[in-house]
Amino acid sequence: MAERLTLTEIQNARQRIAPCVRRTPLTASAALSERLRTNVYVKLELFQKTGSFKVRGAFNKALSLLPEERGAGLVAVSGGNHAQAVAYAARNLGLKSVILMPANTPKNYVDAT
Repeated sequence: MAERLTLTEIQNARQRIAPCVRRTPLTASAALSERLRTNVYVKLELFQKTGSFKVRGAFNKALSLLPEERGAGLVAVSGGNHAQAVAYAARNLGLKSVILMPANTPKNYVDAT
C-alpha cells in the first residue's frame, strides 16, 4: 500500500518552497463551472518562472536533500516541463544538474532548459 501524505508534510513543503516559487492566483472558471454545474477554480501555474507547477516539486525535492546528497547534484530525464523545473531549481540553489532529454525534444524546450 502506498504511503499516505499528511497535512503537516504538505504544510512543511509549502513553507520550504515559498521563497523559491511564485504565489499564483486561484481564479474561477466560468466555462468549466457552467459545463460541470458547480463552482470550478483553476490555479494559474503558468505564471511560474518555468510555466508549470512542476517547479514546486523540483524545489521541494532539492531542498529536502541532505547536504551530502545536494553535493551530488540533480538528475532528471524529461523533454518538457520537468526538465525545465529541475534545471531552474538547480541553478537557483547553486547545484549541479544533468538533464537527459530525448533526441526529438523540441528546440524551444532544449533552449529553455
